[in-house]
Amino acid sequence: MRNSLLLVFISTILSSCGIYSFTGASVSPDTKTISILNFDDRSASGPTFLAQAFSEKAREYFQRNTSLGLVNRDGDLNLEGSITQYTLSPIAPVAGQGGVERAAQTRLSIGVKVRFTNSRNKEQNFDQVFSFYQDFDQSKSFSTVERDLIETISDQIILDIFNKSLANW
Repeated sequence: MRNSLLLVFISTILSSCGIYSFTGASVSPDTKTISILNFDDRSASGPTFLAQAFSEKAREYFQRNTSLGLVNRDGDLNLEGSITQYTLSPIAPVAGQGGVERAAQTRLSIGVKVRFTNSRNKEQNFDQVFSFYQDFDQSKSFSTVERDLIETISDQIILDIFNKSLANW
C-alpha cells in the first residue's frame, strides 16, 4: 500500500511538471505541436517506397512517444530532411573457389540528413546526419531481406533523432 502511494505521488509530481515523460522526452509545457515534413530520397539508389515509409515511421514514433499534436507545417517543433545514403557494401571476405575472395556478408547503410528546429528554444536546433547499418548473409537474396533491413535501420535512426531532438542526448 505504501509503495503504491509513493508510486502515485512520484508519477503525479513528474507528470505535473510537464517536461518529462517516461520515454525520456523532455518537452517544455508550452510546446504543443510538431511538424514532420516528408523526407525525400536523394540517395539515388533507395527503393521508391523508402522516403514515404521513413516519413510515416517518424511521425508514428513521435506521436506514440510524446503528447505533441502533429501538424502539417509550422509546428512548435519542426523536423525535415532527406535520405542521403543508401548503399550496399560487401564485408567479411572469405576465400572462394580458385582462391578468389568473395563476401560472406553484405552491409546495407542508410544515412539521413535531418534539420530540427525548435521555435521555443533555438539552442536546441540542429542540422545533422544520422546513419545506421545492418549486415545480412550473402547467401540470402537482397530482395527477400531488404524491407526488414530498412525497417530495422529506420527504427534505429528515428530513435537517434528522437533522442537528439527531445531527450537531449
